[in-house]
Amino acid sequence: MASLHSFYLEPSLWASPFLLQGDEAHHLSRVLRIRPGAVVRLFDGKGRHGLFEVKDVAKNSVRLTLRSEEFTPAPQTACTLAAGFSKALRRGWFMEKAVELEAAALWFWQGDYSQASLPEIEKSGWSASLVAGAKQCEGAWLPELGLLRDGVRGIIERSGEFDRKFMLYEGDTGGRLLSREDLRSPGAVLLVVGPEGGFSPREAEELAAAGIAPVSLGKRVLRWETAAVLTLGIAWWARQGV
Repeated sequence: MASLHSFYLEPSLWASPFLLQGDEAHHLSRVLRIRPGAVVRLFDGKGRHGLFEVKDVAKNSVRLTLRSEEFTPAPQTACTLAAGFSKALRRGWFMEKAVELEAAALWFWQGDYSQASLPEIEKSGWSASLVAGAKQCEGAWLPELGLLRDGVRGIIERSGEFDRKFMLYEGDTGGRLLSREDLRSPGAVLLVVGPEGGFSPREAEELAAAGIAPVSLGKRVLRWETAAVLTLGIAWWARQGV
């Protein structure tokens, strides 16, 4: 069976009458030109998803009726990625990959060596990138977004809720590499990646002192988005149980 077109409906709107509005309605009706009678997939980013029949296509909204509904539990190993804020142009690509690799949350934090300033609020395109990633992989969950303008202090203050905590460090880790075994067992995991310029000595010292273990991804220096995606990839691989 061919994959169905997927659309995002916010959790607060997941009720009859089911209405798509805004960008999602425009995508369905104007871009894909889907007509009444067609069956599509909707998801709410919190695990709910289902099959819906398009009933009515108006200028700014689409009305649908529920055919069947499912709930996909979140992964038992919930990985939060805290990435040092970067001016990198591929942030949208990275956010799509983070959804595909089942990140539970994404935190952007202001680093001493960040080459751009963290915005006051989330950029509108960020949520769109997450939704696009979920549509591509038919995911049911969207990561929670967070902005930490207080840098590593904010990470440390929030780190107590995690069962395991790792800093992906380009310096001396005593030979310790991040492995599947670090990420295999259930629980909440925090993975901290630096910005383009890496961690400052102060940041590395404070994170390590807070019990966030320094680990390496190998000898090669990686771009921040490469390191971030590789880290989530190792976590995804660990969850496959092979």
